[in-house]
Amino acid sequence: MQWKMDGRSKNIALGLISCSVVSVGVLSLAACVLGIRVNTSYSLPLGLYIRTNDSAARLIEFCPVGSFAQQSSERGYRGASFACADGAVPLLKPVVATEGDLVETTPAGIKVNGVLLPQTAPLVRDGHSRPLIAWPFGAYRVQLGTVWVASTYNRGSYDSRYMGPIAISQICRRLKPLWVL
Repeated sequence: MQWKMDGRSKNIALGLISCSVVSVGVLSLAACVLGIRVNTSYSLPLGLYIRTNDSAARLIEFCPVGSFAQQSSERGYRGASFACADGAVPLLKPVVATEGDLVETTPAGIKVNGVLLPQTAPLVRDGHSRPLIAWPFGAYRVQLGTVWVASTYNRGSYDSRYMGPIAISQICRRLKPLWVL
């Protein structure tokens, strides 16, 4: 089926497209300047998150390293961006354990100080049936300079259940919810 438009309709359509492109550009620039992150991942509720200087904020953006960076980028867990050294966007995750906490990784999920976190059982395969390797099951005391991250919002999150502890130096910024669904 082919659509035919008169000159006026074409001008209106081009105007709408131009306005949309400009609006996306302006919103993206405002987001960068204001430190706003639009979350469309499944690890947290859809919404807007804003940068904070609060070092105790429990939401972080971080760049995975090594094989975890490669796997998450190649599999499309992270889109393209200039934010991380590997050319992909940082991951946005809640911090679930900090220095001194006892983390236990089990087939049932991650326990922090004896409390099992919901929906943190490691999966054997991702949503496209590709194999996932869980962090070795065991008990770990969170060391100085590291945190553990995990989504209790979505059981398919790519987080410490596969990567283990995250170095604080990997954290790009800390965030807090601004507007979420």
